Amino acid sequence: MQRWSVVVPAKRLAAAKTRLAPMTAGTPAVHAELVLALLGDTVAAALASPAVGLVLVVTDDRRAAAVVTGLGARAVDDRPGRGLNAAVEHGARIARAAGAGPLAALHSDLPALRTDELSGALAEAADRPRSFVADTAGTGTTLLAVSAGELDPRFGPGSAAAHTGSGAVALTGDWPGLRRDVDTPADLAAARHLGVGPRTTGFLSSTAR
Repeated sequence: MQRWSVVVPAKRLAAAKTRLAPMTAGTPAVHAELVLALLGDTVAAALASPAVGLVLVVTDDRRAAAVVTGLGARAVDDRPGRGLNAAVEHGARIARAAGAGPLAALHSDLPALRTDELSGALAEAADRPRSFVADTAGTGTTLLAVSAGELDPRFGPGSAAAHTGSGAVALTGDWPGLRRDVDTPADLAAARHLGVGPRTTGFLSSTAR
C-alpha cells in the first residue's frame, strides 16, 4: 500500500491564530509558543501514522520550520505567498515532484489529533478519488485527500460546502481530534477536554495561573 504525503500549511507565527490573543496577553513571544505547540503536536501525530510517508510543511517562518524538521517533517518556503490554498497547491506540487502517491492537506492547528484517527481517515479516503473531513462545526475542513489527481483545495469560510460542491466526498468517521481545529480560546478548551498533545499541554501548564 502506498503511503500518503501530507501537506501542512503554516502561517508566519505573528499572523497565525490571532483570535487566540486573549490567551497570550498580546505578548508576541508567548503567542509564538502557543502556535508552535499546536503545530508541533499536529505534525507529530501525523508523522506517527503508518499510513503517512511524508509530512511537508509549507511555511516562511524559520522557527516553525525548525520545529517541524526537528520532528522529522520536511519544510519548504511558501513561495507563492498568496494564502492557504496557494500554499497547499505549492506543497502538493513539490510532493508530486518527489514521487508522492496519494496526497492530503491537513490543518496545522489540531492539538488533540490522534494518530489512529488520521490513519482511519486516510484508509477511508483511499477508497475515494477525493474526500474531506469537516470540522466540528460542520462548516470548515480539517483534512482534504486525493487518492489520485489534484487536491483542488477550497479552504476558507464555508470550505465544507465548497469541497462538497467541487465533488469531494465528506468522510463521516468518529474522529473528534481530527475535527477539532483551534481558532478561539473556547476551541482550545474543547481540544484540551479531548486531550491535547505534549507540546500544547506543556504550554497550557506553563501559562496556568
